[in-house]
Amino acid sequence: IVTVNCARLLKADHHATNGVVHVIDKVIATTTNTIQQVIETEESLETLRAAVAASDLNSLLESEGQYTLLAPTNEAFEKIPRETLNRILGDPEALRDLLNHHILKSAMCAEAIIAGLTMETLEGTTLDVGCSGEELTLNGKPIIANKDVLATNGVVHFVNELLIPDSAKTLFELAQESEVSKSTDLFRQAGLTSHLT
Repeated sequence: IVTVNCARLLKADHHATNGVVHVIDKVIATTTNTIQQVIETEESLETLRAAVAASDLNSLLESEGQYTLLAPTNEAFEKIPRETLNRILGDPEALRDLLNHHILKSAMCAEAIIAGLTMETLEGTTLDVGCSGEELTLNGKPIIANKDVLATNGVVHFVNELLIPDSAKTLFELAQESEVSKSTDLFRQAGLTSHLT
C-alpha cells in the first residue's frame, strides 16, 4: 500500500503529454509542525508532554527524520494504577523505555499498517498488528483513537492505552502476567512482595 502524506494512492502512472498523474483519495494539506509541536499543542497529550520533557526526548521528536509516534492520550495514562505510573515517571530509564516503545523507526500511515505486520520500535522491541472488526489492534488491543496527524518529521497516531514494555515493569508485574502467578501469590503470602517490586 502506497501513501502520499497519508493519502492512499488509488491509481498510479497515468501518462499525459506533459507529465504523469497519480490519483489519491484525499486532499494533501500543508504540514508545518514537528511531532514535538503536535504534542505541545494538543490538550489531550498533556501527560505525554510532561513525560517527553522528563525523558529528554524533545530533541529527537523535533529532529529531521521520519518517525511514527503512537501518542498515549491523558486517558491512556489514567487507565494504569497511579502507583505504577508514579514509579515509571520517577525512573528515567523505565520512562525512556516506555516512550521509545511508542516510537517507530519509520513513518507509518494508518492505511499502510496492515494486520500481520510486525513493527519495530526505537526501544528495539516489536509491536504486532492485528484487527478486530474494522479496528486496527496493537498487541491485541484496539487502541488507536485518532489516526494520521501529519508532522514534518513523521506521523502521529493517538492511542487510548499505554503499551508498557517488559523493561519498564517490575518483577512482580511481569510475574502476574505470566505462568508463575502462583509463585507470586506465595511471595505475597510470605510478606516478600517488596523484593519483587
